[in-house]
Amino acid sequence: MTRLLLIFSLMMAALPAWAEDVVLGLSRNSISIDTTFDGSEILLFGAIKREEAIPADELGVVVAIAGPSQPLDVRRKERRLGIWVNVDAVEVDAAPSFYAVATSGPFSEVLSQVEDLRHKISIPRAIRSVGAPGGVVDSQSFTDAVIRIRERSGAYKMREGAVEVSEQTLFQTSIELPANLTEGDYVTRIFLTREGAVVSKYETIIDVRKVGLERWLFVLSRENALLYGLMSLAIAIAAGWGASAAFRLLRQG
Repeated sequence: MTRLLLIFSLMMAALPAWAEDVVLGLSRNSISIDTTFDGSEILLFGAIKREEAIPADELGVVVAIAGPSQPLDVRRKERRLGIWVNVDAVEVDAAPSFYAVATSGPFSEVLSQVEDLRHKISIPRAIRSVGAPGGVVDSQSFTDAVIRIRERSGAYKMREGAVEVSEQTLFQTSIELPANLTEGDYVTRIFLTREGAVVSKYETIIDVRKVGLERWLFVLSRENALLYGLMSLAIAIAAGWGASAAFRLLRQG
């Protein structure tokens, strides 16, 4: 009995001084991609459930949405004898197809580096690159290139101060999703922080799926690549012939 009491006391001592949980709502928890899809916006709103008084330390909120991760081959080109050639290549083990982070304040103030390393929240931490060939001395530059390119395209976003927090109890933000979304589960994580430390975490999934013609073409390309290739070739030939015929008619007119 004494041993059980000791274990319970140690468990209670390991818990944070406050207990706060997230109650989250989404404007939509699934997205359908069809031929008219041109992007979407997700509104996240929630409340903090607690059984004790609000702590004196300021509450921080971090929202992170990650699309399906994929390996990438990143190559560096250099101009040699007037020709651009590949000189180095690094395989990035996993990079999210989409990644967005929104915070209630400056990222470095809301979340400590230790917690970022632990939960892999910032954009660089979300990309996993285990190693590089021995001849590549600046492998980090390849990861930086992936981030830079995807930030320009809108696939990666860091929005500091975009989460609105009211009375340390209610919060809300919105995340814009681009038109070229990859199908799959989009993991949505909510972190509550105080003094840079994570005190609570909540996770849910936004389901992104192709529907209609988009879905049929996607399945066809995966399950019958030959038929998909022949159909694509036929469409290309028909489009070329149609454009040529229209040009001839315009010239005759």
